Amino acid sequence: MAIPIPSRQLFIDGEWREPLRRKRFPIINPATEEIIGDIPAATAEDVELAVVAARMAFSRNKGRDWAFASGAYRAKYLRAIAAKITERKAQLAKLETLDCGKPLDEAAWDMDDVAACFEYYAGLAEDLDAKQKAPISLPMETFKCHILKEPLGVIALVTPWNYPFLMATWKVAPALAAGCTAILKPSELASVTCLELADICKEVGLPAGVLNIVTGLGIEAGAPLASHPHVDKIAFTGSNLTGSRIMASAAQMVKPVSLELGGKSPIVVFEDVDLDKAAEWTLFGCFWTNGQICSATSRLIVHEKIAEKFLLKLVNWARNIKISDPLEEGCRLGPVVSEGQYEKINKFIQAAKSEGATVLCGGSRPQHLKKGFFIQPTIITDVSTSMQIWREEVFGPVLCVKTFSNEDEAIELANDTEYGLGAAVISSDLERCERMSKAVRSGMVWVNCSQPCFCQAPWGGIKRSGFGRELGEWGLENYLSVKQVTQYISNEPWGCASATSGSNGGGCGGSSVAEDLDQYRASAIRNPDTNSIIVKLTPTWIEANLTNSWNIVITRGKLIVLIIRSNTLGNGLAIFA
Repeated sequence: MAIPIPSRQLFIDGEWREPLRRKRFPIINPATEEIIGDIPAATAEDVELAVVAARMAFSRNKGRDWAFASGAYRAKYLRAIAAKITERKAQLAKLETLDCGKPLDEAAWDMDDVAACFEYYAGLAEDLDAKQKAPISLPMETFKCHILKEPLGVIALVTPWNYPFLMATWKVAPALAAGCTAILKPSELASVTCLELADICKEVGLPAGVLNIVTGLGIEAGAPLASHPHVDKIAFTGSNLTGSRIMASAAQMVKPVSLELGGKSPIVVFEDVDLDKAAEWTLFGCFWTNGQICSATSRLIVHEKIAEKFLLKLVNWARNIKISDPLEEGCRLGPVVSEGQYEKINKFIQAAKSEGATVLCGGSRPQHLKKGFFIQPTIITDVSTSMQIWREEVFGPVLCVKTFSNEDEAIELANDTEYGLGAAVISSDLERCERMSKAVRSGMVWVNCSQPCFCQAPWGGIKRSGFGRELGEWGLENYLSVKQVTQYISNEPWGCASATSGSNGGGCGGSSVAEDLDQYRASAIRNPDTNSIIVKLTPTWIEANLTNSWNIVITRGKLIVLIIRSNTLGNGLAIFA
């Protein structure tokens, strides 16, 4: 039965709006290569409207309507969104499958995760209220200090096509929980469910402008959004090339970014494993979501003692994976997202062959599927570390294999990558697993499994896999700024006006001067106007660190103020009780 694709517009300031240039582009079902609908194509003019709407929503009623409302107030909307997603789960899962080719079962599980993520951040939004004005212990009783956690402002959220709704949720839910307003720009290859999120937000009455959703091409909508001067932060998941451009653009305005840029993650299988369990996790870690996972453990590093047996088992299992239309019951591998991605993956496979690698299984279109962007699960051996297939992210159902003889060699191979998102280690020796977890350079390590993901645990990488963390409390912190509020609470006069006059810096108190000033060689000059004594010091430790001089001002016998004028440290002011 045909499933209609809703015809939507851009979602700006709480309303559906046709793109100003009235452009749209087609939605292509990757399983059939047929056009099944279209989506609006935003341009810079539409992005401008969305940013203005988000800025107004952030500052409306001096922020009291959203940004600085209670976390409990925002949580009500997040929970309402979660409930609607659960209510529409079946429809949303089918739309996701039609749009990106993900097997229907996987898409349904994604919808569960989407709803759970909104629920989770609703709880963190409520918890945020109790954390406001958290006191900071200070060494001086004349001051008290607390911190405020405040929303960063207007956020640009740019998301990928492999988990269209879920990856958007990983950003939207914490950003809204923090009190930010946002503009979501999903991938042009898979935007359908993100536009349905707009419909849900409209249905639950989310205040206008809090979340705006603009679909369109990266160069026409994504680039103007990422470079917009009134966007306060950019959160991006996608390719290294685009992430580098976003980072360079943000640097011009000293704007924070968080980037999740994919990886080339290893799975290390030792000789003491249960072969069946290890094989299951190896195949799952690389071929789930049609192999299109940023954290896919696509580099198998297997102990040479079990390599032959293990690979035979992998090949037999891989050949039994059901490849079909993703709406078909039991499908475990659907098409990749687009013709461009299909061609890119095939080029990787052909390049591996030309460099001398062996395609052990797969490597081509399944014979029973004449249409659609389908690629068989592919296992490649005889791989050297200089080959493209070992070094570059394929983003498809392709596993490359190398063997090792000892733990040190396994660590060296695992770390032989510019990326650092995830890594898996499979072994019965838990002490060895712990050593490997510490030795592997990545943001996440999975022990005796691959690809588990929970919204309570942080997600992100190091090296060229980006920086910043999503999910858990860390995901919320992504969208918060910390403000220090310090109050002078003594009734006594501060008593250092003469010391601060003309100085270039702030105070930093709490230390005491244990040494007697008499130990220093000094000359003293009394200042009758301020009733202060200025003492020029030249102790050995000062001479070792500074090229100029320090002055100490003793004001009314209460404080010692150290005025620093230094070519090496710069000018400043230190106050000692």
